[in-house]
Amino acid sequence: MDPRYQDSSMKAEYLEMQKKANSSLIASAFLEYAAYFIIFLGFLYFLVIYLFPKF
Repeated sequence: MDPRYQDSSMKAEYLEMQKKANSSLIASAFLEYAAYFIIFLGFLYFLVIYLFPKF
């Protein structure tokens, strides 16, 4: 049998490589969204303390 012959019933095996995540990219994204969350909480605090009592 010719070694170059490929049987159509054979399935090709693929080596799956997991892409390594860049930890500094993840950390910077976390800090960005944490800052958004803190700003949002500050805005809610302002609404509750200063604006709601006036109504």
